[in-house]
Amino acid sequence: MKPLRTRIIPGAGPGTQHIAGIQEPLPPGERLLWQGAPDWRVLAVTALHLRKLGLYFGALLLLHMAASMRDGATLAHALRNALPLALLAAGALGLLAFYAWASARTTIYAVTTRRVVLRVGVALPITVNLPFTGIESVALRRRDGGHGDLPIALRDDVRLAWLHLWPHARPWRLARTQPMLRAVPRAEEVAKVLAAALQAAADDAQPAVSPVAPAAAPQPRNALASTPVAA
Repeated sequence: MKPLRTRIIPGAGPGTQHIAGIQEPLPPGERLLWQGAPDWRVLAVTALHLRKLGLYFGALLLLHMAASMRDGATLAHALRNALPLALLAAGALGLLAFYAWASARTTIYAVTTRRVVLRVGVALPITVNLPFTGIESVALRRRDGGHGDLPIALRDDVRLAWLHLWPHARPWRLARTQPMLRAVPRAEEVAKVLAAALQAAADDAQPAVSPVAPAAAPQPRNALASTPVAA
């Protein structure tokens, strides 16, 4: 299977057997199929809800100005009164946008022939290995521009901490955490690569069945052997 990459990552040239950001090479027999990272703009909107927060702060500013003008303030005076709130909103939205950018720059998603790897974390990066044997199913949520999210449902005996993975975890699945490849460009192609790898691993795990020779038909107990009789 030809490797698919959604973003050029330093050190991830064709034929490499290293996952970007991880020094150890892949074990013998394991191949890298895809590696990529989130789009920070889509991550900011879908995971950090930057657009919704912008609308919320905008509504607060309008209400603040309307209250000032109702009390007799002029438009210029109402704008001056709303300036501290506007600066606070701009600072909060700016911090969220910066965090989305930093998170996308420090995140690596990878799919090999045996597992899914997530290297996440801005200040304290961690590497999460998800062997195919521990994956129950993978879904795809399509978003605009060919982007998408791929939540990964794990088997009951595989446990991960939701806070350790956030924002790379499916929302509101606290009891059974589902890691999620977020804001992935060309998400449908990535989903096909992962589905094919999971199917190939499942086929390899099935035991080989040796052909069984058909059993000879049983002879009736009272059957008499036919013996030629001399004349």
